[in-house]
Amino acid sequence: MKITIEKITNKAGNKQTIRLVYWYGSKTDENGKTKHDRKREQLGLYLHPKPGTKLEKQHNKETLQLVEQIKSKRIAEAASGQHGFTDTNKASVNFYGFFKQIMDTKKTNESSKNYGTWEACLIQLKRHHIDEGLTFNQITVDWLNGVRDFFNTKAKTKSGNLISSSTASTYFNKVRATINAAYDKGIIERNPLKEVTGIKAVTSERCFLTIEEVRALVKTDCRYSILKNAFLFSCLTGLRWSDINKLDWSEISQLEGTHRITFNQKKTGNLQYLDITPQAYNLIDTTEKQGRVFQCLKYSAYFNTELLRWTMAAGITKHVTFHAGRHTFAVSLLCNGVDIYTVSRLLGHSEVKTTQVYADIIDSVRKDAVHKIPDIGL
Repeated sequence: MKITIEKITNKAGNKQTIRLVYWYGSKTDENGKTKHDRKREQLGLYLHPKPGTKLEKQHNKETLQLVEQIKSKRIAEAASGQHGFTDTNKASVNFYGFFKQIMDTKKTNESSKNYGTWEACLIQLKRHHIDEGLTFNQITVDWLNGVRDFFNTKAKTKSGNLISSSTASTYFNKVRATINAAYDKGIIERNPLKEVTGIKAVTSERCFLTIEEVRALVKTDCRYSILKNAFLFSCLTGLRWSDINKLDWSEISQLEGTHRITFNQKKTGNLQYLDITPQAYNLIDTTEKQGRVFQCLKYSAYFNTELLRWTMAAGITKHVTFHAGRHTFAVSLLCNGVDIYTVSRLLGHSEVKTTQVYADIIDSVRKDAVHKIPDIGL
C-alpha cells in the first residue's frame, strides 16, 4: 500500500484542504480502463495557497510538518499490520468496495452462478444505506439489525412486492459473508455478527400438478396456444420460464435419434445438456427452425391471467404459476422411481440438497396415499 498527500484548493482560491490518499492497487476492467482501489482520509488541516505574510508562511510550514508526521504514523501502522499487529486504519475500508471485490470473484470461479444474487443484494443494500462512503467503522450490531429488518419487512422486488423470506435470508447471508471475510482479513478486530441473529428462510409450498391434471390441461383449450405449449414443455423438461423464453433453435441438436438441448441456464449461467422426449419435441413449432423456438411468448399480465383461467377451466383449483411446470417435472420423476441425484442433474441444480425439497413433497404424498386406504371395518 502507498500513501500520498493530496491538496485540494477551494473555489475561492484562498484555502487548501489536506487529505491522505491510500492506494491499495489497481485493476483493469472489461473495457481496458485502469481502476484504482483507493480511499481518502480528511485531516481537518489546511494551507494558504499563496502565503503573503510571515504568519501564513509559518502556518504552512508547521502544518506540512504535522501532515508528514501523520503520514509516517499511518505508514508505520500499515507496516505493523502486515506483521500481525492491528492496523488502526483498516476499519476505514469502504464496505461497498470490499463487497464488490467479493462479488467480482463470483464471475470467474465455480460460484459464478451466485454473481446475480450478490448484485441484487447490493442493490437492496444501497436502497437501505444510500451513502456509498460506508466504512467498516460504521458496521455495528445496530446497523446489521437494521439491514436484517429491512430485508425482512421493507425490501421489494421490481414489481413492488416484498421479497420472500428465502430471498431475504439469502441476501443477509451475503452481508454476513462479507463481514466474516473482513474479520478474517483483519479489517475489523471484533465480529459484530456474534450478537446478530440471522434470517430463517421459510420454505414456501411448491405447487405441482399430478399427471392426471396435466392430461386435463392437454385436453383443455387455451386462448394462447404458445402459452399452452410452453407450459406443457416445462412440465416435460423442467425448464424455467427464462430458459424456455430464450430457447433458440441453435441450442437444439439431434444425437443418436434423440433431441437434445445444449444451453446456458439464464439463472445460474451454467452449461446444461438436456435430452427431451418426442412428446416434448412435438410441442415445438418446426415450421421455421431458426431464431427463438417459442416465438411470441412473452411475460405479461395477459399471459398470467390466461394461465390461471386455463388451469381453472381444466378443473384445477391450485394457484398455478409457470414455475409449477418445473415442480411438476421434478415430482413426476421422483414419484416414478427416478433417484434424487438424477433429478438434480436434470434440473441443473449444483447441489443435491437444493433438490431435497421435492423429496420432502414425495414423502407427504406417500403419507396422504396411505390414509386413502378404505375402511375395512375394524
